[in-house]
Amino acid sequence: MIFLLRRKHAFKSSLTNPIHFVSNESKGYIIPPLMSPKPSQKPQINNPRVLSFKPFSTQSSKFPEYEMPTVTWGVVQGRKEKLVSRVIISDYLKSIGIIPDELENLELPSTIEVMRERVEFLQKIGLTIDDFNEYPLMLGCSVRKNIIPVLGYLEKVGIQRSRMGEFVKKYPQVLHASVVVELVPVIRFLRGLDVERQDIGYVLMKYPELLGFKLEGTMSTSVAYLVSIGVNPRDIGPMVTQYPYFLGMRVGTMIKPLVEYLISLGLPKKVLARMFEKRAYIIGYDLEEMVKPNVDCLISFGVQKEKLASIIAQYPQILGLPLKAKLSTQQYFFNLKLKIDPEGFARVIERMPQVISLGQNVMMKPIEFLLGRGILAQDVAKMIVRCPQLVGLQVGLMKNSFYFFKSEMERPLKELVEFPEYFTYGLESRIKPRFMRLKHKGIRCSLSWFLNCSDQRFEERLYGDYVEMESEGPMFVMGGKLELPGNEVVCDEEDESDDEILYRRTVSL
Repeated sequence: MIFLLRRKHAFKSSLTNPIHFVSNESKGYIIPPLMSPKPSQKPQINNPRVLSFKPFSTQSSKFPEYEMPTVTWGVVQGRKEKLVSRVIISDYLKSIGIIPDELENLELPSTIEVMRERVEFLQKIGLTIDDFNEYPLMLGCSVRKNIIPVLGYLEKVGIQRSRMGEFVKKYPQVLHASVVVELVPVIRFLRGLDVERQDIGYVLMKYPELLGFKLEGTMSTSVAYLVSIGVNPRDIGPMVTQYPYFLGMRVGTMIKPLVEYLISLGLPKKVLARMFEKRAYIIGYDLEEMVKPNVDCLISFGVQKEKLASIIAQYPQILGLPLKAKLSTQQYFFNLKLKIDPEGFARVIERMPQVISLGQNVMMKPIEFLLGRGILAQDVAKMIVRCPQLVGLQVGLMKNSFYFFKSEMERPLKELVEFPEYFTYGLESRIKPRFMRLKHKGIRCSLSWFLNCSDQRFEERLYGDYVEMESEGPMFVMGGKLELPGNEVVCDEEDESDDEILYRRTVSL
């Protein structure tokens, strides 16, 4: 009986002097009630019924660049009080335009002050009410526990503070990430791929979803496959900087099918590797929606199948262009203005696929120059079909070469019509020096004979006992070598492989 009376007395005492508790919103736990000390123990606080805590500083020691919220503590609530607080917070969110429906199953702060701090903090970095409604789960992130550490680390790796809001808009899930467990390993992985430290922020701004990938998953397999087809590991870093999206592409369903299809067209792996190194965005071309339709489009316009590999090697971007519209426009222009029929237009595409992207006003300038020099329109058309590079030349350079041709070389226009490639050679570096040596020795020959050869071959011809038979200019044949007059091969090494010949064809990349 005495024991029961003591229990009753203690219960009444607790009602008249309630113990106050506080909850740590940033830590996510509640301080348990203080137990009465045993007689043999000395209480550690002056008042055993009251807990005293030092409030958080308004400045973070770890990330001093961000201002800490002033409200971080709430009051321990029962079930009824929590429901009341949730209703109050929901009404507050609705009052500022936020729809809280998706927050029903999310743990919210115990007081409206804490929620207001979250909203205001996120607004300070550039987020709007529309952004909250787009991804309301960000309101479940603690400012101290989640948001401050994440933003501080992102700024440390290169995301500018002025663009932090833009970054969070693109990838709001980053606010839920653990800096140590999730973010740091991804940054280390990128640095291990030779992505420059100053480029990390640029890469993340382009593709922030990288921060959510697992290292042992898609990213690692994509890199391993590209290296396996010949991509230089030292070039992976620049590729990531240029086009980081390939790190998120599956090898089996996206990258490998594209590579195998291009190989089936006659492109060696070595050439593909060089293409990817220089223009990594080619990896992102959709095979079924973009690449195959463009290849079929080229064939429908008269391009020979055996020329497809050469076209792609010269101008890889052709695989990702709205090709049908461009080809139709250029074919009409060539037929109307230059009197070049569709078959001739196909030959132009085979020799210079970049012509489909040239502006018509740009192409008309060299054409008008040739017409103004007294060359007939049909001859100009023949010159362009034979040497499409003419339509992309600067008129100023053409003028200098033409005046030297007429005044110093004193040759008829017929030779220019037969060998329009004359305009593609450097006047000071090749035409003048070689012509002067021929003139000094008293040799009379065609333009092709002394211009369309290497320096070594020119020396052999200059001091040879006979003049070689002339044939057509250089022609690139898929699967063969670059052949010059006399069926002799021009290459730096006699054992140069066919793949290496095609690789040299990609110099324009």
